[in-house]
Amino acid sequence: MSLAPLFAAPPAVIWHAAAALAAFAVGIVQIVGAKGTTAHRLLGWTWVLAMVCGAGSSFFINEMRWVGPFGPIHLLSVLTLVNLPIAVRAARRGQVAAHAKAMRTLFLFALLLAGAFTLMPGRLMGEVVFGWPSEWSDGRQK
Repeated sequence: MSLAPLFAAPPAVIWHAAAALAAFAVGIVQIVGAKGTTAHRLLGWTWVLAMVCGAGSSFFINEMRWVGPFGPIHLLSVLTLVNLPIAVRAARRGQVAAHAKAMRTLFLFALLLAGAFTLMPGRLMGEVVFGWPSEWSDGRQK
């Protein structure tokens, strides 16, 4: 494992990866930790902020294009940015089951599933973790 390929990538990619990794770590703590506590609420807001930063920064990464500069990650980012306030609103209204389901779904799809795709051959995190060459191998997108 080497972080060198990540640090050679453009700033938006670094920001995106850092936000996603932070959201993943905080998300794990939230899943296993006690619910409804002050710590849960504070970490929850931290998680939401990390998710907003991760989803927002994706719009500056355009390596996989389907329609103009946009690709599948951008659709997931829009869904994330739409569903985060819905999940927070559910918690604020005391709709605990709806809040928990929405947050678990976001964690599953926006972090775990999307993260799994980043580990594939040819992708940057695949290079970081497994040493496979990626589109960022020489420090710039091909």
